[in-house]
Amino acid sequence: MPLDGEPVPADGSLPAGAAAGAGTRPFGVYVHVPFCATRCGYCDFNTYTAAELRSRDGGHTATREDYADRAVAEIRLARRVLGSAEIPVSTVFFGGGTPTLLPPEDLGRILAAVGTEFGLEPGAEVTTEANPETVDPGVLARLREQGFTRVSFGMQSAAQHVLAVLDRAHTPGRPQQCAQWAREAGFDHVNLDLIYGTPGETDADWKESLRAAVEAGVDHVSAYSLIVEDGTRLAARVRRGELTEPDEDVLADRYTMADDALTAAGLHPYEVSNWARGDEARSRHNRLYWTGGDWWGIGPGAHSHVGGTRWWNVKHPAAYAARLAEDRSPGHAREVLGEADRRFERIMLELRLAEGCPLDLLDERGRGDAERAVEEGLLEAGAHAEGRAVLTRRGRLLADAVVRRLA
Repeated sequence: MPLDGEPVPADGSLPAGAAAGAGTRPFGVYVHVPFCATRCGYCDFNTYTAAELRSRDGGHTATREDYADRAVAEIRLARRVLGSAEIPVSTVFFGGGTPTLLPPEDLGRILAAVGTEFGLEPGAEVTTEANPETVDPGVLARLREQGFTRVSFGMQSAAQHVLAVLDRAHTPGRPQQCAQWAREAGFDHVNLDLIYGTPGETDADWKESLRAAVEAGVDHVSAYSLIVEDGTRLAARVRRGELTEPDEDVLADRYTMADDALTAAGLHPYEVSNWARGDEARSRHNRLYWTGGDWWGIGPGAHSHVGGTRWWNVKHPAAYAARLAEDRSPGHAREVLGEADRRFERIMLELRLAEGCPLDLLDERGRGDAERAVEEGLLEAGAHAEGRAVLTRRGRLLADAVVRRLA
């Protein structure tokens, strides 16, 4: 595996000064659970089915049964690396993969280790992603007992034929049922993830998906355009001509439909792809990423960022387990972000937020481009007059292009 960065020291130590401000910036923990029952055709995440793990040779296991032990070992490593400074954790996010393939008690043991080593802020947000087919009322109640406050279900679509193209195993209606169970279990916030632009999806299919998500009564919806990633089964089918590539104009229309339907239902956009029913329903963990906070990523392939240093772990669970068994950092490579890189990333991320980014982040050329973007209807005129670059809805449709112009 190429490094694409400098090697991470065996003890995981950070460059001088990187951890100096730890505790003064928001700090979150991401826990990657790399297991899936099956692989969805569109997914290029670092995930593994049981068969893929069995095919790996080597002396170290990488099973669901011992995964909590591995994650706890990395949490303890993180505490050693960051020293004795008080660094209370404001958000914890379990993603995947399918975190809910692990028993709730295993997820709770990982969460408890975060609390033991760092401490959780009062009212900390604790989220898990969940595949609708892996939970029921009992599982959700146990997750709530373990301290989880927020759950995100992968709905993707309400149309069976769209789910089939995506290789999603759940049946239509199951995510909405899970959302109801989650509310009954006492979760503070519930999210549904949607995908638009799947080959074969019609406007009517997408309208029905939006209607179903709204009627599920959740307080947060994420909606993403389908991206055909190289190396996936979906990409192979598109390459063979079995499926058509998503059309950019169709994707734009679907986004507009989503914004209309969700806003009318009281869910307002606070980031290009995320809508929430009020400030409390916003994903605090994701906002930590978008606003330059620190986080430690636990698990195979997980990325971390502390004080301008970014690193990523070895990808395969067996290699990850081997490093930790040898009391070595699972970090694969890292990069120290220079001032220009950090400024670019801040513009790129903050511009996607409803409050936008300060104009004084931009250089002279960028400020000139911002004025032209206002004239073109890509940035809000009122916000610009107050010193901020804020995307209009048309600007959200062209967010990547606007970022390139301004940054």
